[in-house]
Amino acid sequence: MRITDTSDQWWKTAVIYCLDVETFYDSDGDGIGDLQGLAQRLDYVAELGATCIWLMPFYPSPQRDDGYDVSDFYGIDPRFGTAGDLVEVVRTAHDRGMRVIVDLLVNHTSDAHAWFKDSRRSTASAKRDWYVWRADAPPDTSAQVVFPDKEDSIWALDERTGQWYLHHFYSHQPDLNVANPAVRDEIARVAGYWLELGVDGFRVDAVPFFVEDVETVREKASGTQKNDDVTESLNPHQHLKDLRAFVNRRNGAAMMLGEVNLPHAQQRQYFGGRAGDELHMMFDFIGMQNLYLSLARQDARPLAKALLGRPAIHPSCQWATFVRNHDELTLDKLTDKERQEVFAAFGPEPEMQIYDRGLKRRLPPMLDGDPRRVRMAYSLLFSLPGTPALFYGEEIGMGEDLAGEGRHAVRTPMQWSDGVNGGFSTAPSRKLIRRLTPDGFGPEHVNVVSQRTDPDSLWSFMRHLVQTYRSCPELGWGDFSILDQPNPQVLAHECSTGEAAVVAVHNFGPEPQTVTLDLSHRVEEGDIELADLLSGDDVRTDNGSLDVVLEGYGYRWLRIHPVGDLRIP
Repeated sequence: MRITDTSDQWWKTAVIYCLDVETFYDSDGDGIGDLQGLAQRLDYVAELGATCIWLMPFYPSPQRDDGYDVSDFYGIDPRFGTAGDLVEVVRTAHDRGMRVIVDLLVNHTSDAHAWFKDSRRSTASAKRDWYVWRADAPPDTSAQVVFPDKEDSIWALDERTGQWYLHHFYSHQPDLNVANPAVRDEIARVAGYWLELGVDGFRVDAVPFFVEDVETVREKASGTQKNDDVTESLNPHQHLKDLRAFVNRRNGAAMMLGEVNLPHAQQRQYFGGRAGDELHMMFDFIGMQNLYLSLARQDARPLAKALLGRPAIHPSCQWATFVRNHDELTLDKLTDKERQEVFAAFGPEPEMQIYDRGLKRRLPPMLDGDPRRVRMAYSLLFSLPGTPALFYGEEIGMGEDLAGEGRHAVRTPMQWSDGVNGGFSTAPSRKLIRRLTPDGFGPEHVNVVSQRTDPDSLWSFMRHLVQTYRSCPELGWGDFSILDQPNPQVLAHECSTGEAAVVAVHNFGPEPQTVTLDLSHRVEEGDIELADLLSGDDVRTDNGSLDVVLEGYGYRWLRIHPVGDLRIP
């Protein structure tokens, strides 16, 4: 690879920082974060080293699903500001060297959206086929609901017309009919609108569901006379291919990051298989879930197996790695027994669990605030092959509010200082969009101001990890392999571009370990030098054999390069 390739396909070595405008910073004292507040905090995100900001939904919404129930895809929620405010955020982020991606919701709308209001008016409405309807009573679909504590079917009866509409999520979020060319054109128009306002791409929400919706329409239409445009024999993945082609026609450097929590074999399809012409990036949900199983067992093998199980993907595509995101920490791809192991280790109380498949917790409280384990986990995140994604507050070790409903537990206001409302807002505490994290992980103990100038803080450590990751394109571009060593508590892996490589070694257990790595394949290619990337120390091998000493929950990053190479370690 050439170093200039990393700017052409910038997403392969980006550091993504996800934030919710309404909980980040309140500039006008109404208790709700806003775009002008975000603009004032862009320098902070840039100082951390993030290269791409992912904005959670800021569109007009009834707010029955934290903004994911959109009532206007072309608007800005007036609580947050205006389109002009967003353009200023994007322009300022670009000036600070950061790109901006936004949520693109292609699966459903709010039932308050004008499209659905028209669709449900009558069976002959102009936009009737913009959603998925059925006249016959649906079968039992309780096993398919996403939120089993709130819904018992993916079909809801609309009293006005006496027909049922499809909704994989809440019943107030009807699914769009992407088998309809008019709907696909409108989704492209929405994407084009935000690209014109300067955004650099999209995090595409709930991707598998709208592909399933195409299949649902085809099955429902089987043997009936329907509009040929709607029931045409559409390849469900063709919409993704068309959408990517459209996005890159409008902006050749834009990317799409998909939420696709499926088995590996199916994930490869969503990248576009050999052609690599669908999603540019996907979150590695399977890797994340097995990371927690490895942490619970203090055994690196589940994570190693998950990483080796990743399918081969097109060189322009990339995995997004993460420890925590904005949703529940889902464990649905683990077996029942494995899930219970993780629950027992990190969420033994019922109020810590959600939907019988996940956790509503952040990492530091799950690890009892142990700085050794927290730092090991984030060191591991940044060393894994792929592009790391952080959720706001991770860089300072924020906790959760278990009293918060559902996923709100981890969407508490950002903790800027130990002052009033954690420096988030000057509003009375009763007017805050959400209450602050309580107790030992609250702003009195965990905040930006106290950590940003402390060289020993978690924030400083995370900033160092970001800088080190950005100096190692091998992690985003290299070939991945697991290095043989006998200790199950240790993960040793290598990311290599041929001329150079990064070796990372992590100890999942509390006891010190010494592991011997065989780097003879490197020595055979010529004399090599090694540098410890986190400490800056030189490292020596003995004819290709390297003893790596690790403390309990210890970690090392080592760069291997030819002798005489003038690169900066």
